[in-house]
Parts: sequence; C-alpha cells; structure tokens
Amino acid sequence: MKQKVVKIDDKTEQILKFLSENSKLSSKELSKKTRIPLTTIHHRIKRLREEGIIKKYTIELDYDKLGMNFCAYIMASVNYNPKGKTSQKEIAKKIKKISFVESVDVITGDMDLLIKVRVKNMPQLNKLITQELRNIEEIDKTKTISVLEEVD
Repeated sequence: MKQKVVKIDDKTEQILKFLSENSKLSSKELSKKTRIPLTTIHHRIKRLREEGIIKKYTIELDYDKLGMNFCAYIMASVNYNPKGKTSQKEIAKKIKKISFVESVDVITGDMDLLIKVRVKNMPQLNKLITQELRNIEEIDKTKTISVLEEVD
C-alpha cells in the first residue's frame, strides 16, 4: 500500500529542521527561532503529528558517559524455514527486542538484515552475537563490522 506523500512549505521545513536538532524545543522557542507566529507553530506541529510526519519525540544519549561507546553493525543472513516462510520483517522485529540493539533494517545483497548494536565492550558484543543472535532459529550466519569512530 503506497503512502500519500505530504508536501510541506519552507516554514514547515524550518520547524522540522529545528525539532530534529532538538525535539525538546517549546513552541515559543520555535516561534522565536523561525519568526513564525506562536499559534501558527502550534497548528503546524499538530497537523504534522496528525498526518504522521512527526511520529515521536526522542532523545540523543551520550554513550561515552554511559560506558556504552562500542558500536558495531552486524549483517545477518536469514535461513528461511521450509515449513512456513518467516518474513525478514518478522525476524527483524524479534531481533529489535534484544538488549543493546539500536536498529534493524532489511537490506539487499548477500545478507538480509543490518543490525546496529551498542555495547560496553567486545565480550558483551560476543555474548550478544553468540548467545542471543545466533540462537534465533532463522539466523543463518553473521558478519560483524566494528565502528572505529562515529562522526557527528
């Protein structure tokens, strides 16, 4: 089912830009930054939420302070069950529930899934891969890429 694409004007684009940088901004602060009247800001944000353009507000964590500064990407191939084919999306949702998994994407190529994880250290990554990820029946093999440096 194809989703309807919503066209936005320059003012709405400005609002989205500022909110994506800091979702904690109040309507009053947005009004000052964009020079758009407060009531217009309020109505546009309400419309953006109703249309599903703004899905949620979130936070950005300082992983160094949390001691979770080891980031890796795990590519996984799916072994489809011959009895009843499980979709990649269903497997991705199962993986997303595992602790330390930040995101799971269905991809093309030699591998089927791209999993972003954030852990404290290599032993924790090893445990996540060998004791959790590889114990999922549909996961055939994995390939891990460690991140050397994240660029803001």
